[in-house]
Amino acid sequence: MSQLGTLEELPLEYRQALTDINLGPLWPSLRSLVPHHRPTRATEPTLWRYDDIRPLLLQAGELTPIEKAERRVLMLCNPGLGLENAMATPSIYLGLQLILPGEVAPNHRHSPSAIRFVVVGEGGFTSVEGEKLPMERGDLILTPSGLWHEHGHEGSGPVVWLDALDLPVVYRMEASYATEGPSNPARNTPDSSQTTYRRSGLLPYGMLNEVRSRYPLLRYPWVEVRQNLVDMSHGAGRGDILHLAYVNPLTGEECLPIMGFSALMLRPGEEVTMKRRSASSVLHGIEGQGQAEIDGDTLDWAEHDTIAVPTHARLTIRNRSSKDPAFLFCIDDAPMQRKLGYYEEFPDA
Repeated sequence: MSQLGTLEELPLEYRQALTDINLGPLWPSLRSLVPHHRPTRATEPTLWRYDDIRPLLLQAGELTPIEKAERRVLMLCNPGLGLENAMATPSIYLGLQLILPGEVAPNHRHSPSAIRFVVVGEGGFTSVEGEKLPMERGDLILTPSGLWHEHGHEGSGPVVWLDALDLPVVYRMEASYATEGPSNPARNTPDSSQTTYRRSGLLPYGMLNEVRSRYPLLRYPWVEVRQNLVDMSHGAGRGDILHLAYVNPLTGEECLPIMGFSALMLRPGEEVTMKRRSASSVLHGIEGQGQAEIDGDTLDWAEHDTIAVPTHARLTIRNRSSKDPAFLFCIDDAPMQRKLGYYEEFPDA
């Protein structure tokens, strides 16, 4: 392998001439831009403990009224990427959002796509284009790019959910913006997860001739996802990984263009080693407790904790309970990588 020339080897006058007309030589920085075998990573395996965050989030509810916050969120920032950059991984933004009884987070839409994954509380809702979506623990709710959405709370006690957006990608493309608008009238029907898409493989017959929505299903109830995983476990061997993808019910493709979502079940005492992938990802504990070993770093996680996993990382997940299953929600950027043509899975663990 040849040794590349350095910037310092070039005459100062030559370097200055390049700088004066906004040019730069590639070869001194070639290996930092495209290193051999594995990418250079700044992302650190990072654990955010919900028990540490919750009191600060509740305090934010006391310090800042919703009118001054619009969205009352504490951002989960990866230290390797810089706390000022609001990134959990290079492509995924995360935040924990709090809404209190009687509050309304006003209607808006924005260019980044977002999801809400409900952590705790009852009585919250998200309305997307007038479709009112109840927010129950463990539910996944989509608020795709360009769709009007607002949040409210008709119950008692705080409601907290995990926000995930493809904001880092859209922001660095200088394409991130939002538009405010009046509240959308709520449709007088249950959301489509309770009606049109209640059972997989079945649709109202008349829909076969209709123009199909790009985002036909906006709410994925956890109660059904959990039961599906439990049902899968009954016929699975000990070496089988219990892993379900959230998909568009009409196309079978991922729900959103940049971020992908899935759920994992670990049986009591189970340890699974995931395929090493080019995608970055996030793990969020829904139920149970365990360990995540990421490139040799061991992080102990509990219910509602969140973990960032860098690209190309070796990942092993363990359920520390010998009696109860554990469940994890997963976010990754594999859909974007597939579309761009560089997604990979590697044979080594």
